[in-house]
Amino acid sequence: MSAPAPADPPGLDLARLGDWFAARVPGAARLTTARLVTGGKSNLTYEVGDGRSTWIVRRPPLGHVLSTAHDMAREYRVMSALRATAVPVPVTWAHCADDAVLGAPFYVMERVPGTAYRHAAELEPLGPDRTRAIATRLVDTLATLHAVDPAAVGLADFGRPAGFLGRQVRRWRTQLDASYCRELPAADELHARLAAAVPADSAPGIVHGDYRLDNVLVDEHDRLTAVVDWEMATLGDPLTDLALLVLYQRLGRLVGPAVAEASSAPGFLTEDEILDRYAAASGRALPPLGFHLGLAAFKLATILEGIHVRHLRGQTVGAGFDQLGEVTELLLDAGLTYLKEH
Repeated sequence: MSAPAPADPPGLDLARLGDWFAARVPGAARLTTARLVTGGKSNLTYEVGDGRSTWIVRRPPLGHVLSTAHDMAREYRVMSALRATAVPVPVTWAHCADDAVLGAPFYVMERVPGTAYRHAAELEPLGPDRTRAIATRLVDTLATLHAVDPAAVGLADFGRPAGFLGRQVRRWRTQLDASYCRELPAADELHARLAAAVPADSAPGIVHGDYRLDNVLVDEHDRLTAVVDWEMATLGDPLTDLALLVLYQRLGRLVGPAVAEASSAPGFLTEDEILDRYAAASGRALPPLGFHLGLAAFKLATILEGIHVRHLRGQTVGAGFDQLGEVTELLLDAGLTYLKEH
């Protein structure tokens, strides 16, 4: 008796996908394999193959999804636009807005070789010199992204830079309200303080929205082969990307392996080195970043609270979700502290 066919991974019906796929992805034959690459704490990523080639499929998470979040069309558009620039991105092949295929919008891109380093233990075998090279390229690539002229790559209408910071404060409050399942008094206080202290936006650019080491792929020569996870990309104040990168570095020290703490590996750039490297590479004069760090903490706390709610409802895929509720509270308290820094 032959062994039963392996079950489709959660959120992907291979038979339904196959018919759509063959008609839209050049050179694709009948799909025969599919596996979940990462359940993620956000979008779901799959590797699919036809026995000769493999591709990556991205779709939103299962269950409770925040309004305007997990925008597949947004990811697809910005990566397609950046292919002509020095920012490394995967080749995009097709986008599907029809929920009838997989139950949600999704898109297909090339499978780019590389490692997404998340934890210090993954970087430590490389040694401090290679780790420093990776961290330096991470910062330089962010500066390269922020130097791209949105109009020159067809993204002039990709966002509204004017008033960006104020809208971000309002947007993440709205998103948090949509995820509330418990009292978070620190969220109310942090939001009120942010709303009362919105600074002028810096010179606008393309904002990734979640820029960190485990959202890039790195090859065996320590070169960045692709920046991924563009679901929150827009036009706005690029310093929000820089502040979020710094926040992830601080959070890694505070929380440890419960989050991405690769930045604690020997050789990784310090916070001051990151800021100095970015300022030199971008040519931007950096203002005090207390507001931007407070906003980054509020934004990340909101995102994690949404994931925490999905986890409580049994709608997450994979492991690593149990501590997110505690991290949300830590982030809100940290955001109040960061606001006072400058």
